[in-house]
Amino acid sequence: MAEEEGPTRRVVLISSGASHSVALLSGNIACSWGRGEDGQLGHGDAEDRLLPTLMTALDCHEIVSITCGADHTIAYSKSQMQVYSWGWGDFGRLGHGNSSDLFTPLPIKALLGIQIKQIACGDSHCLAVTMEGEVQSWGRNQNGQLGLGTTDDSLVPQKIQAFEGVSVKMVAAGAEHTAAITEDGDLYGWGWGRYGNLGLGDRSDRLVPEKVSAVDGQKMVSVACGWRHTISVSSSGSLYTYGWSKYGQLGHGDFEDHLIPHQLEALRNNFVTQISGGWRHTMAFTSDGSLYGWGWNKFGQIGIGDSDDRCSPVQVKFPQDQKVVQISCGWRHTLAVTDKDNVFSWGRGTSGQLGHGDSIDRNIPTLIESLSADGPNCKLMESSTLESPTGKLWVSPSQRYAVVPDESVKRQSVDPAKGNASDVSVPETDVKRTRI
Repeated sequence: MAEEEGPTRRVVLISSGASHSVALLSGNIACSWGRGEDGQLGHGDAEDRLLPTLMTALDCHEIVSITCGADHTIAYSKSQMQVYSWGWGDFGRLGHGNSSDLFTPLPIKALLGIQIKQIACGDSHCLAVTMEGEVQSWGRNQNGQLGLGTTDDSLVPQKIQAFEGVSVKMVAAGAEHTAAITEDGDLYGWGWGRYGNLGLGDRSDRLVPEKVSAVDGQKMVSVACGWRHTISVSSSGSLYTYGWSKYGQLGHGDFEDHLIPHQLEALRNNFVTQISGGWRHTMAFTSDGSLYGWGWNKFGQIGIGDSDDRCSPVQVKFPQDQKVVQISCGWRHTLAVTDKDNVFSWGRGTSGQLGHGDSIDRNIPTLIESLSADGPNCKLMESSTLESPTGKLWVSPSQRYAVVPDESVKRQSVDPAKGNASDVSVPETDVKRTRI
């Protein structure tokens, strides 16, 4: 059913996953589109959506934030003090005490009644920062990315004890590593560190958060993680990157890994406002609304009109010189909101994650008409047909262990000392991780 005469709305938040996208509209309305195989769209089925579709399952829940993991999604209701999750459930990333998939949102019982400041989702793990500055983590933990001091997965949220007495401002999650910034501006890293993505000067894993000493004297205000690289911004607007750079995603003009944060010289004279990390690409915009992208560009996810990788920032152009006010990188696609209340997408479109009604890749920012002021302005949107929780809304992990067509996992050896000599990516059982 379509909402033909709904109220005028605008996009408040956007978030990108591996192959799906979500948006929060004014009026606490959530919508999603793209790949739905694992239930990550929250519409009660496993169907892809080529256009933004309203999530009726979250109606009346007064959602204030929504965040994509690779193949799962998490939303938060401030008034109800409740966190909801849905999608692919392996390794407990949904926080419900099991590894089952969910096709509609379900409250995470362990977080009921807790006021949440921010939520971050990685490939297979999640974290939530409370208003008191504590951090809860859950999901996969094979490299210590949960910060709990072990390598045991956690099927439910657990408090990171290492931050006792430290007030955390925000967290960011990559594939198997995590970063955080404290209210005092200190930067921390933990989890998988083979490419230097923890910023600690080596390639070792950390099971608990460790302070990044290389940026002492610089107060950090924001942090983001790519798949295996990390981006941070200081209070002076300087951008720092470190970790894996096989595709130039660090932006330093080369393809070399960096084991500690290095300031991005190309943007030294700009005040960086917001950052986002994709699977192998990076986006950042400055105080004047100019957007820059660099890194892997096979599907046009940098948005500069071609498919060539870039190892230095390149400015992305928008119609009528619109200024960017929000950016979100998925694995192979990118979303942006401009000052004209327009939403654009570009990059990989194979599952409909670009929201244009087709599965075509784009290499320049393309208006998502249904979400934009220069289109129907969120008035003409399809809704989920799910009126109430009915039918099969969960799937056990035993039913999910099947190789998806067109997927193959190439195994290569890696020399930890060389880091980016090969693209070793995923554990043996993660058969879905290599789909492009």
